[in-house]
Amino acid sequence: MSALKLQKRLAADVMKCGKNKVWLDPNEISEIANANSRQNIRKLIKDGLVIKKPVAVHSRSRVRYNAEARRKGRHTGFGKRKGTKEARTSQKDLWIKRMRVLRRLLKRYREAKKIDRHLYRELYLKAKGNVFKNKRVLMEFIHKKKAEKARTKMLADQAEARRNKVKEARKRREERQIAKRNEMLQTQAKEDETVAKK
Repeated sequence: MSALKLQKRLAADVMKCGKNKVWLDPNEISEIANANSRQNIRKLIKDGLVIKKPVAVHSRSRVRYNAEARRKGRHTGFGKRKGTKEARTSQKDLWIKRMRVLRRLLKRYREAKKIDRHLYRELYLKAKGNVFKNKRVLMEFIHKKKAEKARTKMLADQAEARRNKVKEARKRREERQIAKRNEMLQTQAKEDETVAKK
């Protein structure tokens, strides 16, 4: 019985795979042994005497199972760690992540006209200065700031209304006094005329 090394090599070349992936039919060895060209090998492949073996399964089920367990916090104790705390989760990476979250929120709020550009700039610089540790704190600060601004505006409007009211009252009083004075003068003039006629 021949080793069929040539046929295996030619079949691997024709099917574009490795020699280990080539299956030769053991019942048709004599026919396969006669095939000494690529053309003959192609014919054998067509007839099904030479087949390319399927790709071996490389299951990821165990990997998925372990990943699920790690998400729950298993297998992550001191014994499983190789790098330092900083190497595993860099402080800079955390900072970059936090800055991007805060800046994205500020940008959205500005585009939605929830904050004006002056407040945006103030909060942007505060975020850069490490004032807000997360998104929730920033949102609370914005709400507080807006409420404060609304209250200040309301008080200013009330003060303005009060000033206008006082001004109007003063004006009316002055008008009344002038009218009273004029009336008194007219009455006096009439009395003087009456006295003069007598």
